[in-house]
Amino acid sequence: MQSRPVAAALSTHLPRQPSVTVAILAGVLVWLSPSWAQAQDQRFSHNVVVDAARALAGTRYQPLEEVPDELLSLNYDQYRSIRYRKGAAVWGGTPTQFSIEFFAPGNLYDTGVDISIVENGQALPIPLDEDAFEGVSEEIGEILTSIAKVAGFRLHYSFNEDYQDEFVVFQGASYFRAVSEGQSYGLSARGLAIDVAEPSGEEFPVFREFWIERPSSRADSIVVHALLDSPRATGAYRFGIYPGAPTRMDVEATLFARSELDHIGIGTLTSMYAFGTMDAPDVPDYRNAVHDSNGLAIINGQGEYIWRPLHNPRSLQISAFMDYNPQGFGLMQRHREFSDYQDLEAGYHRRPSAWIRPVGNWGEGHVVLVEIPTPSEFNDNIVAYWKPATPLVPGEPFRFAYHMSWPDQRPIPEGMGRVVRSAYGIKLAEPYPQMVIDYSNMPAGINIADIDFDVSLSDGRVIETLAHPNHLNGARVVLTFDPQGSQLSEISIRPTYQGEAVGETWLYRWTNG
Repeated sequence: MQSRPVAAALSTHLPRQPSVTVAILAGVLVWLSPSWAQAQDQRFSHNVVVDAARALAGTRYQPLEEVPDELLSLNYDQYRSIRYRKGAAVWGGTPTQFSIEFFAPGNLYDTGVDISIVENGQALPIPLDEDAFEGVSEEIGEILTSIAKVAGFRLHYSFNEDYQDEFVVFQGASYFRAVSEGQSYGLSARGLAIDVAEPSGEEFPVFREFWIERPSSRADSIVVHALLDSPRATGAYRFGIYPGAPTRMDVEATLFARSELDHIGIGTLTSMYAFGTMDAPDVPDYRNAVHDSNGLAIINGQGEYIWRPLHNPRSLQISAFMDYNPQGFGLMQRHREFSDYQDLEAGYHRRPSAWIRPVGNWGEGHVVLVEIPTPSEFNDNIVAYWKPATPLVPGEPFRFAYHMSWPDQRPIPEGMGRVVRSAYGIKLAEPYPQMVIDYSNMPAGINIADIDFDVSLSDGRVIETLAHPNHLNGARVVLTFDPQGSQLSEISIRPTYQGEAVGETWLYRWTNG
């Protein structure tokens, strides 16, 4: 039988009939007898994962082992045909409202991870036998059984009495995604990002081991623990997951640096924006828009509500929004009607938004938005995250926590205008760029003519700013400007009434081409 990974020994949970166990002593891998490991046995808690992450940080990084070539050589259709057998679902057919199914490694998923189930305070590896997966040949089935690893897992929950719906997936590196009731999968989240868009290249941490706690029969939430590892950092994560409308997560993490890290991303979100109202597609398309998200929303430390439309640029664009103790940020899919897209297959109007609300004070840093050119809707090209100003250094644990939700919309206070549409064009008969911004739900009892729409440009000059009432109980703002030869200009529009904000601050980076 294949031995468990380093983390298994550190957490002291044991596979059935173990042959060998691994521990770390003074930074050296040591093979130990099962009797020693059993003597160290203890009840599982999150501290087990923290201790494992701390110990791993003191050792040299060991990449996850690749699965056999027979699995790597599976083509896309062959891999998709492999399905976890419904009858083998963990807790399936029991009073527990949750169940777990697993993904086979293979094709693009070239490594496997270890997963344990925690029941009555004890952690045991998931049972995988030759009948666990359907749609495989006898040879592939034997290989999957022999390696005793999976590529990830998905959680199911009974939103209704007749069926358990899939609502959370952890699969690949430190990626995970979720949906709320009535939604379909869209953007993803990550446990940690390192060196996004840096010239030296991005480092992708992985969740190399998971522990999933069994909820009681009446519980409406589930807890997942994860051990993160990468060449320069390790981490212990706890996810308290609450399915519903919206699905929510309480995320707690402790990071340990192997070497100093100046550029990490916390609360990292990854999405896709191909085209929409701000930019036309490169080739004719019958659809009105194609995107999983259409804007970055921020509530900064001063309580200012910010909306930044997304863009599919011609060249890599990185925007950093300096802040201190942010109140929240996220990637939003604000257009929620089928008519916004006219796509019967993809259902972009049902894609979730994702909102990050920090727990405690996150201090000084930036909300970073990365926009990457893409010719295809099959490529994720949008990344957003919080970048702390303070670097991670070896020997100093870095702890953070946040609440995460997967709503249709982010709530906005009554009387605060919401940007519902942003569009770009050229002024009729004049070669000047024009921005058109529609606000809905502006404060009742205030004439649009009495609202100040404060405009600033980093380059160029404002030619004209007009504001009219619109059919959305709000305002349409039309900004015409002259770039004066500049190739880029940062634009800001802030609606105020008697000095107080009455709508989201609209930000955008205009580029020529």
